[in-house]
Amino acid sequence: MGATEQPVAGERVEQVELNAKLRNGSVLMALAGVGFIGYGIVFLILNFVGGGFELGVNHLNGMTPAELDPTVAYYISHLHVATAAFIISTGIAVTALSWYGVRQRLRWAWATAVVTAVVGLAIALPMHYTGGFAHDWVTHLGPIYLAVIVFVVGVVLAHQGMQTT
Repeated sequence: MGATEQPVAGERVEQVELNAKLRNGSVLMALAGVGFIGYGIVFLILNFVGGGFELGVNHLNGMTPAELDPTVAYYISHLHVATAAFIISTGIAVTALSWYGVRQRLRWAWATAVVTAVVGLAIALPMHYTGGFAHDWVTHLGPIYLAVIVFVVGVVLAHQGMQTT
């Protein structure tokens, strides 16, 4: 379309729809990132004040953290803090990339947010299905799965909204 040509009504409607998809998608992606941050914060807090090991895990083969060798318990605590830190930092990255980059139609920001979340989830989630310890599926993984669903819907909407007319 030339510099003096105006878009026809159908093209304007399509552009408005794409802009709404981009806006809604990027907001959902950022909201999921905030969900990741919240999950990591809960993970961190439960390490220090919770009665179990983490969200949805109250014992390991009948043993609570207090019943473990203190060095082993401290090592598990150390791993929980590190895990929480990476969950929180991933959430911060996803939120910032989505809010500031995806909304500006920066494809690299969209791709980086997607890769960041997918890599973390693809590495962390399969271990939960190997049967190594008992956990309450709903409280342990439910919040992350909810955030992932919100994220995926946002990713699809934002991708559609990035399309040009």
